[in-house]
Amino acid sequence: MKNFFIYLIIVLFFSQQLAQSQEIKDKNVLKWLIKNNANVTVSNSLNAYSNIEYLMKFDLIIQSVTMGEITTQQEKNLTNAVKKGVGFAGAHGGIIDSFRTSTNYQFMTGGQWVEHPGGMVNFKVKILKDKITEGINDFEIFTEQYYLHLDPSIEVLATTKFTGTNYPWIKNVEMPVVWKKKFGKGKVFCISLGHNPNEFKTHIEAWKLLTRGFIWASSN
Repeated sequence: MKNFFIYLIIVLFFSQQLAQSQEIKDKNVLKWLIKNNANVTVSNSLNAYSNIEYLMKFDLIIQSVTMGEITTQQEKNLTNAVKKGVGFAGAHGGIIDSFRTSTNYQFMTGGQWVEHPGGMVNFKVKILKDKITEGINDFEIFTEQYYLHLDPSIEVLATTKFTGTNYPWIKNVEMPVVWKKKFGKGKVFCISLGHNPNEFKTHIEAWKLLTRGFIWASSN
């Protein structure tokens, strides 16, 4: 399938605050992609999803779209492109809080944000054994601890546990933070960290998870 490292980055801004933070992340990711000799196209709209032949040119789509709406045809094109082998990846609300009414999209990603108890909190990320996580240790981070509705078919790479401080009934619930999955012939990678994109600068473990996930999702 095409050259390795041909990327489409989809970015939409729904608030000035989000725009500023997402811009930081996208610059870091863009620099990393260029350093690794990637061919990158950046789109600031969902128009790219309107043409499936165009989407099929890419090895990986990196999406950063929080909430928003996707048309039925765009959703169909995107999910069909991934089924046919295009990789799909992203972080935080840019991938698992996108298009809240689009269940086919959620079927593809394998997870959907529903709450972040306590807002910004300190929590531990527990790393599970996988090729993507080799050499990465457990770490603590201050960010939004995502509570998710999940597809049981996902392959979990890292988890977190809730204390129950805000909602006692979820005490000790262990929740995936990072996962990968197949969708047809395509590979999907999600990481729930990244409310502040600088988390990927200050936590080398998070950065390794993110970039290794991109590589995995874009590979044949």
